[in-house]
Parts: sequence; structure tokens; C-alpha cells
Amino acid sequence: MQKILIIGGGLAGCEAAWYLAERGYSVQLVEMRPLASSPAHVSAQLAELVCSNSLKSESLDTGAGLLKFELRHYGSLLMQVADMAKVPAGAALAVDRELFAAEVTRRIKAHPNITVENAVQQTIPAAPAILACGPLAHDSIAAEILQLTGGALHFVDAISPVIAADSVDMGKAFFAGRYGKGGDDYLNLPMEEAEFDCFYAALMAADTVAAHAFEDEKVFESCMPIEAIAARGRETLLYGPMRPVGLTNPHTGRRPFAVVQLRLENRERTAYNIVGFQTKMSIPAQKLVLRLIPGLEDADFLRFGTIHRNTYVDAPACLDASQMLIAREGVFMAGQITGVEGYLESMASGIMAAMQLCAHLNGCDAISFHPETAFGSLQRHIAGEFSTPYTPSNFHFGMVPPLAERVRGKSKRKEAYSQRAIERVESSPKQG
Repeated sequence: MQKILIIGGGLAGCEAAWYLAERGYSVQLVEMRPLASSPAHVSAQLAELVCSNSLKSESLDTGAGLLKFELRHYGSLLMQVADMAKVPAGAALAVDRELFAAEVTRRIKAHPNITVENAVQQTIPAAPAILACGPLAHDSIAAEILQLTGGALHFVDAISPVIAADSVDMGKAFFAGRYGKGGDDYLNLPMEEAEFDCFYAALMAADTVAAHAFEDEKVFESCMPIEAIAARGRETLLYGPMRPVGLTNPHTGRRPFAVVQLRLENRERTAYNIVGFQTKMSIPAQKLVLRLIPGLEDADFLRFGTIHRNTYVDAPACLDASQMLIAREGVFMAGQITGVEGYLESMASGIMAAMQLCAHLNGCDAISFHPETAFGSLQRHIAGEFSTPYTPSNFHFGMVPPLAERVRGKSKRKEAYSQRAIERVESSPKQG
């Protein structure tokens, strides 16, 4: 059987490789690490999670909850591993990052139909192939993609710091989930108004990394650096990553003025990431500003926050409805480079590209996912139906058609969207 080449061992590439291999296709997965790396990666493992360890909510009244259902329905490898590697995170699915990547790597390399090659792909391969080289593709292949697609676009992404658990002053912290949901899965660092004002002033005065050419590009909203959020005004932090609603400080019996939440990084409970604190502050500034948070005065930083540029193509102009390059028949694209944003969306894009490649190889028409589903909404997004000019996006319920009947209550309405999508997915014929 003809070998299928997949470039990139990230989330999309691994999902595509697994989907195809499970259906008997011979797959060669090419990953540049450890021979070359990117500004965001730190290991040589496949499917490394770089920005956060959270795969968001499991609840079906959220877009992430529905997307997880559809991923599991289509046999997602990464959802299987995430369920195995999960750490406590309330209603969300968060994973031990190192365990997650190690297990994905083990399963991919152990599959009899997959060969993993560590190499820097210099050119766009001949068909059949999937380009899942990510938004931080190596310069050599990125240049060819740029030429073939008529131009690439950029947005700025940022990463939160990680601190050692034993460096947190537990006398100032408390475990709780908002509104009592999720038990004690989040470690909360409460702040009084004077403490918040001191922190805010230092944040606004903090040095940031030296300006790069890409810093005037679009910043993806859900990865907005904490100092960029703060620059919009003091209240944006209190209604954003530092909102205190749903929490009571057991040390005072009152709701804090502001709160910083920490989420577990690993099963050993030795590390936490600072939720919502993506940053482009310089390392000295991070040490100074973040140690003004009560409980983090002696914080031991295991990873500092960083900022980097992500690249994506103008998908509506250069890809057809099946994610195939218009200029190169039989070569498909998947992952963040197509303009889907988020871990789950990248996984879905990889599975979708693999399904479309199967259809192409079998001489079938491109697959049209139902517009009421998350996969269908992502397909419509890549086709450019939701934004002009084209910009990266997560899946959200604003992408799906309205319900036939009005449902009162935001949560119930979102659950109705999910239930409708589930019925569509379960009644559709199996693909591949």
C-alpha cells in the first residue's frame, strides 16, 4: 500500500497518523524535534502541550465539552491518553503534561503501521500527505508554504509561568472551586484591594521582552498576555483572570477582592501553572511582579512565561472544503496552521484531514460534516464563513445554526445545542 507522509508530530499530526494507521494505511510521521526546535517547545516528545495543560471543560453546556464528545466519537487517540493522564481540575480536563506526551509518543511509535522519522522536512512532500507542521514550522518548509499559498498570516501567542508547589506559602492560600464546583482542585491566592493595587501598579510598570517585528500583529484573545489585559483598565483583571466570584476565603469568611488561581501541572502535585497569566514580561520583571501575589513571595519558577509568533494560512483562499491545498492535489493541511485555535480544535482538524484523505484515496467526494456539529462548524470556519478577514478561532456555539425552538437560560440553550449535535453525529454514517 502507498505510504502516507505526515509532517509534524504535534496534536493534529498524531491524530491524523493514528486515524489512518488504525484503518490499515502505512504512515510515515516526520517530526523535526530534537534535531530542531521552536520558541515554544521544550522536549523531543510528540504531542507536547506548550501553552497550558488544560483541555477545558467536560460539560456539555460548553463548546469544549461538545468538541470532546465528537473527538471521542471519531476515535481520538489524544482523548484516550488525556483521560489516562488527567489531573484534578474541577469540571475541566487537565493533564500531566509530561505523562501525556510520553504516552502519546509510546503509542504512536508502537503502532505497527506508523514509522516515526526525526528529520527537518525541507519541502512540501508529494501526495498523499498531510501538512501538520504547526504554527511554528521550520523556516525551510514555512517558506515553501508561504510561496504555495500566496502568503501567510500571523498572530501572537503567549505562555503562562509554572512554579514549584513547595514554594507556595500555604498559610495564605486555600483550595476551592468556584461555587463549590470541582472540590479542592484549584489552589487560590486571595488578594485584598490594597494588595491588588500594588500588584496592578507593578504590572503596568513592568519591563517586557524586546519588541519583535511580529508584536504589532493580531494577539489571539484567549491567550492575551496578562499585562495586555491590564492595559485595558484595572477592572478587566477583576472581570477576567483574577475574578473572585464564586469563592469564599476561609481565612476571612469573605469573598476576596481579587484572586489568582493555580492549577496542577502533574500527578505528583509538585508544580502549578498560574491560570490566565500568559505574559511577555521580562524574566526579572516576572520574578518581581508575580512575587507580589500573596503566597508567591518565595516562588520558585520552573518555567517562565514567554511570547512567540504563530503562523497560519489564509485557509479560505488556499484550501478547498476538504482541507486540501488547491495548488497541490492530494496534499492536505491540519492543525493550527489552518487557522483553528486551541488544543481540541487542532486534534479535530487532524482527524478531519485524515478522514478527507481517506475519502480522496478511495475516489469519494469530500466529506461534509453537519453544520450543527462542532466538526461541521470548524469546517465552515476554515472555509471562511465566520470572519472577514480570516482570523484564527476556537469552536464556540456562535458558529452553529440557531435552535428550531427558543430555549430559555444560557446554560440550557448551550446544552440543547450539544444534544442536537450529538444526535447528528450518532446518526451519521461512520467514516473511513
